[in-house]
Amino acid sequence: MIRLPYLEWRAAGDDFGKLGAWRFRRRTPSKKGGLLLAGMVARTSICLRRLAGGRRSGIVGFSRFLANPRVTVEALLDGWGAELSQGCAGRHILAIQDTSEINFTTTRERSRGLGEIGKGSGRGVLLHAMLGVDAETGSILGLATGRIWTRDGRVTVPHRNRPLSEKESQRWLSTAEAAKTVLRQAHMVTEISDRESDIYEKWARLPEPGFHILTRAMADRSIEEGGGKLSSAPLQLAGTALIALRARPGRPARTARLVARFGPVTIKRPANLARQEGLAETVKVSLVEVCEVDTPPGAEPIAWRLLTTHAVEDAAMTWRVVGWYRQRWHIEQFFRTLKQQGLQLEDSQLENAGRLIKLTAIAARAACTIMQLVQARDGRSGQDARIAFSLPEIETLHALLPELEGKTELQKNPHPPETLAWAAWIIAKLGGWDGYPKSKPPGPITFRHGLQYFKSLAHGWRLRNV
Repeated sequence: MIRLPYLEWRAAGDDFGKLGAWRFRRRTPSKKGGLLLAGMVARTSICLRRLAGGRRSGIVGFSRFLANPRVTVEALLDGWGAELSQGCAGRHILAIQDTSEINFTTTRERSRGLGEIGKGSGRGVLLHAMLGVDAETGSILGLATGRIWTRDGRVTVPHRNRPLSEKESQRWLSTAEAAKTVLRQAHMVTEISDRESDIYEKWARLPEPGFHILTRAMADRSIEEGGGKLSSAPLQLAGTALIALRARPGRPARTARLVARFGPVTIKRPANLARQEGLAETVKVSLVEVCEVDTPPGAEPIAWRLLTTHAVEDAAMTWRVVGWYRQRWHIEQFFRTLKQQGLQLEDSQLENAGRLIKLTAIAARAACTIMQLVQARDGRSGQDARIAFSLPEIETLHALLPELEGKTELQKNPHPPETLAWAAWIIAKLGGWDGYPKSKPPGPITFRHGLQYFKSLAHGWRLRNV
């Protein structure tokens, strides 16, 4: 039995074939959702035909689940945080939030009920998600909460003339507020987001004891100190550090030499918000500036202006804040896993926007599980394999291990049996990784191939006595 945040299910057959489909028809909507989630994780796909093993009964069942009015997006999103609410107890949680556009293929005659995204050239849904990450270990503990929607036409009222409650940017506040309930057992929470979320209302309304904010500044805000701007704030030098920057589109991996400065500042309420009741005129925060020196030719230098409600009073805390902000990479990788590097959500051919939104909610949970598997490869998390594999699948992993291990110690699985790291080592080997500690660690694509191969092997292993 695998327990999910909002579901409880028992795998009905790994290829979701005849036996799986027969059991599927007799399940409640929530348990059907669990079966759908299980297939996504195991097959690393959101294609309903593949998840149903090509069986029409399974395809129809999955489609009916997504169309069922009792299966609401709100319920699916509420379920994201159920597991995390227990796992966060006593920890310092980095609550990292961001938004991504899911671009589904449409034509002028086939809009699929989807609204415009980006600059109006595509149609799809917007996914806003918050990941819970352990501040000390960097382990992904799960999804906290979020929002999924598609736009209904264009807004004609200028952005500056609308209250925050009527703007999409309200999501930065509402998601953080919802996370306070999910993460109430945490010792401390630090909400982390990028420049788009640098909204004064967030600074004035969200912070409270035990709940902090860490955001990259969008603009050169006005401050009380000297009547100037953030760029003119008096700061102390925190020294230099060499930091490895991960590769990203348009930027190869490199080691950057960073110089950091820190100091307290008091940001002022923008003039256009003067009439809002209950909004403080000023908010005291800490400013951390990070600049790259000796940047390689042709590379864009790192330049971060970070604002946080944490007290930053020395160099050690300065670099700690920088380290926390760098964990924002996890949510970027989450979106890649959901799309091009893993589940390929944007390839879905479902015709209805409502169903696509529900599919996105379930796929997001599956992508998070795959990320946990990828992250477990180094063995630091100590998580149990049962968060991603059923008991019959763990039995299959045990059977496969002797065939995948070599004769020397370097070629053997170094992780404790039945931990997620132990399972990740086996799946990575099936995906083509050579298993040597000095080799490049397996990534999402390797795990995707390994999971696909493992799926077939696990099904055959269960049929061995039939």
